[in-house]
Amino acid sequence: MVVLNKIYTKTGDAGETALGSGARVSKHSLRVTAYGTVDETNAVIGVARLHATGALDSQLAMIQNDMFDLGADLCRPEMEKDAEAEYPPLRVTDAQVSRLESEIDAMNDVLEPLRSFILPGGSAQAAHLHMCRTVSRRAERLAVELADSEPVNPAVVKYLNRLSDWFFVAARMANDEGRADVLWVPGANR
Repeated sequence: MVVLNKIYTKTGDAGETALGSGARVSKHSLRVTAYGTVDETNAVIGVARLHATGALDSQLAMIQNDMFDLGADLCRPEMEKDAEAEYPPLRVTDAQVSRLESEIDAMNDVLEPLRSFILPGGSAQAAHLHMCRTVSRRAERLAVELADSEPVNPAVVKYLNRLSDWFFVAARMANDEGRADVLWVPGANR
C-alpha cells in the first residue's frame, strides 16, 4: 500500500517527474501526459458521481478504481523483465475490458436503437457522463500515440476505447433510457 507522509517533495521543481520504474522524465513527456489525462478522466468521473445513485454509482466507483490501475500501468513502462521486478507492475487486464463490455451490453439492451446522432446533454447526469466520454477519448488518443513510440499494454488502449462507449451508453440511460436524448438535426440552423 502507498503511504504518503509528505505531499510535496520538491523533486519536480525542475520540470521532471519520476515514472513508476524510477526513471526521470520531463513532465510534458507523452507518457506523463497520457496518464495525467487518465487522472483527469478520473476527476470528471468523480463529478459525474455527484449525480449518480444505485448501480450507476457503484459502476462508476469501479471504473474510478480501474482508472488508478490504468494510470499505474501507464506510469510504469512495460519491460521484458517485469516478472523479475522487485515490485511487479500493476497491469490492466482483458477481464476489466470484458466487464465494461458486459455492462455496455446490459445497458444497451434497454435502449431503443439510435436513429440520429445525439447532442451531449439532456439531464445533468447525462451531460457529466458525456464530459467523461470526451475526456476518456482524449486519454485514449494519447495512449495510442504513446503506443506508436513506446511499449504500452494493449489492454490499456482497449479499456479506454470501451470506456468512452460505456459513458455514451450510460449517458443515454441517464436521459430516461434514451427517451430524453437531444437529437442532432443536420442543418437545422442554416
